[in-house]
Amino acid sequence: MATKADYIQLENADDVASIRDRLSFLRGQRVLMIWPEEGTILTRKLDLVLIQREAMRRAIRLALVTHDTEVIRHARELNISTFETIGAAERGRWKRGRGKVFTNRFQRPKEEPIPDDLKEVASRIYAEETARERRWRRIRRAVGALVFVLFILGIGYVMLPSATVIITPAARRVSTTTDITVSPQSLGIDIENHIIPSSPMSIQIDDNGTVETTGVKSLEDSTAAGSVVFINKSGQPVTIPAGTVVTTSAGTPIQFRTTIEAKLPGGEGLQIEVPIEALQASAGSAGNVDSGMINTVIGPIADSVTVRNVAATAGGTTRTQHVVTEEDMANVLAIVKQQLQTRAYVEMQSRLTPKQCIILDTIKIGEERDDWKTYSAKPGDIVDSLSLSMKAVVDAVLVDETFGQQVVLAQLTKQIQDGEAIKPDSVTYDLGCQSTGHIDGATGQIVFQMSGTGVVSAQIDAEQVRQQVVGRSFNDATAYMLTDLPLQEGIPPQISVWPQGFDRMPLLPFRINVQVQDAPTPP
Repeated sequence: MATKADYIQLENADDVASIRDRLSFLRGQRVLMIWPEEGTILTRKLDLVLIQREAMRRAIRLALVTHDTEVIRHARELNISTFETIGAAERGRWKRGRGKVFTNRFQRPKEEPIPDDLKEVASRIYAEETARERRWRRIRRAVGALVFVLFILGIGYVMLPSATVIITPAARRVSTTTDITVSPQSLGIDIENHIIPSSPMSIQIDDNGTVETTGVKSLEDSTAAGSVVFINKSGQPVTIPAGTVVTTSAGTPIQFRTTIEAKLPGGEGLQIEVPIEALQASAGSAGNVDSGMINTVIGPIADSVTVRNVAATAGGTTRTQHVVTEEDMANVLAIVKQQLQTRAYVEMQSRLTPKQCIILDTIKIGEERDDWKTYSAKPGDIVDSLSLSMKAVVDAVLVDETFGQQVVLAQLTKQIQDGEAIKPDSVTYDLGCQSTGHIDGATGQIVFQMSGTGVVSAQIDAEQVRQQVVGRSFNDATAYMLTDLPLQEGIPPQISVWPQGFDRMPLLPFRINVQVQDAPTPP
């Protein structure tokens, strides 16, 4: 945008000298000369030529505001801008004026000779060139040509060579693990004390669950029955009373009794089969024994007979039913509460912004009421399973991960030494709000750990390197960079030069391109 012009208001008494004096106080500016509304001044073209020369000497660009046709015509010949009003001058484009009066061949006086007519007279004025003068002229031309060639070669030696230098600053990895306090009372982040604000979140949700009942209630058992064979060990007849007890001998004895009276004929080895049933103590499925297991007689006839069961006893059953216990009520409530918290967490996650996260340890049932719980049975009821439908309000604490990342980043920057800087795109964070923390029940503050890692790289000024290696040999330039610059170990600087075969760095700094590349990510 052009600078604002200075105005010079002309009076009828002004002449070239007075105007040149007024221009002497200005330099390097735009000047707008304003002609008086009445009267005519500076109507000669020479006047404008002299003013224009003074303006050029002081690096001033002129423009005129005038209605004088003669002045306008002279100004147009001198390439000076003219305007009708000041506003038009401020909006318009100003020409760069000329300081000389130019004439073309049609304006030349008729009596002025042309150059061809003067050629014969001019040839008689100068004497003919001698051989010595021609020789010296040729020598001067040769020397001039040689100097010109050397000058061009020197310019080429200085200007043409270019070089590319690739350096790799030293890099290392830094990491930190920081205890972060989430405080409900905090209104902002406190990086120095590692405190960040929190936001509560609540959601009402319902769910149901079922458990197997663990209580057992016994019903009346059915009695096992069968038959045994009594064998006479003596020659005398033996009466076997009803209710005679026989039993097994292996493991836990299972007792049975005869259901009828029987008479065993006299004679050793004679047999009789008698029906039996399990005693009440052996009622149920325990009375079902295999064949040959009943082998003992209890009672007064034990010395006279032996007993065996040829077939297994059968028909004994033990019957029980499941009932609801207080423990079952507590178990199904705990299961449903866990399910409510899990569902609430999933629902809350869908409502978070990308930078928010839920502290898992803060998810809890905030409000539960008895009228929000519906059990399918009550303690003592005979059922195989117990169900609960429940509604509750689940609370949780949200934090903005960005706050925690700022705290971790501040801890990482404390490990940076002079001349180093951390690369922002290399920093990664472990989402600490997903980890287990400590909750202070009195203050509501939550403390958890959050970690972060990043890459720290040495800072190298490319312009300083360019100034230091200019004009040096390759060996000197390499030695300087290896000695004075913090470069990555094992990655030396690379130098390439054009044209090939040039053994030094360019003499001009701007012909050296210094590229700073990132080092491989350190472990």
